[in-house]
Amino acid sequence: MADSTGGDSDVLYLVSFLMALIVGLGIHSFIIGVNVSDWWRGRSVTPVDLFVTSIGISRICCQCILTIFHVLNMFVHVNLVIIDVVYNFCVLTSLWLTSLLSIVLCLKISNLHTRLFLYLRRMILPRTGRLIVASILLSVLSSLVILVTGITGLTNGEIYNTTMSGLSIKHLYNYAMAYFFPLLFYSISSVLFFVSLYHHITRMKMSSNLSINLETYYSAMRFVSFTFIYYTIYFIADFVCVYYYYVYHVNFSWLDLLLNFLPALHSSYLIWKTAKLRNRMSKVLQNVMD
Repeated sequence: MADSTGGDSDVLYLVSFLMALIVGLGIHSFIIGVNVSDWWRGRSVTPVDLFVTSIGISRICCQCILTIFHVLNMFVHVNLVIIDVVYNFCVLTSLWLTSLLSIVLCLKISNLHTRLFLYLRRMILPRTGRLIVASILLSVLSSLVILVTGITGLTNGEIYNTTMSGLSIKHLYNYAMAYFFPLLFYSISSVLFFVSLYHHITRMKMSSNLSINLETYYSAMRFVSFTFIYYTIYFIADFVCVYYYYVYHVNFSWLDLLLNFLPALHSSYLIWKTAKLRNRMSKVLQNVMD
């Protein structure tokens, strides 16, 4: 993350951050509210609903922490390690949950019938809650590794070393690896997802059944592709912020602003692509218009 300096630009960034926070809180809270209300009323909650709700909660935390970090650095100009740790934890949790959501979608929609695939389907789909807890624990572990390296660097006065000391390289390496592995799992699951759907769609097109509707499969492929683009942009932007902040002590507040807007954008797309969320949003908008 990065802080910002400079009179009028600080006010502009602060207003932009608060706008992104308000929009993000509204969108994420809507997703959480819809799924929690269904659970409260005794309606069935699917594994996808659980992952989407957990992602919404983690993204709310990310946006709040990022805004607090930005405001504190604007007015106090201090480096609060605990805020950085909590932010890393929230982001990593969101990324791991997003990766697992892709895996769950792959297992639910794909038509592979290999022993490994069927075994994974039986093992993963009924254990959604455990996977969410495992994602949280893994994010805690990764954040602690980053924290230990960062505290060591701050103690020795080497974390902001423009000569790229071995310690700063180690810190950035741990940071990059913590963020890279969720992206790697997402990429692998996405490739398997696309390969499976490609073969399935090819067989369906070659069949004599002309009433087959392929839009569901195309929609799923567009969602996975959009999420991968979002994931990649977020990873690159966040790493650039951290790299220049810790190595050259240069602050890119506009990238922080991008990181604050991206989750809300992806959650908006998630609402649009999820039938239940889309229908609820339509009803809300109709009530507002009336």
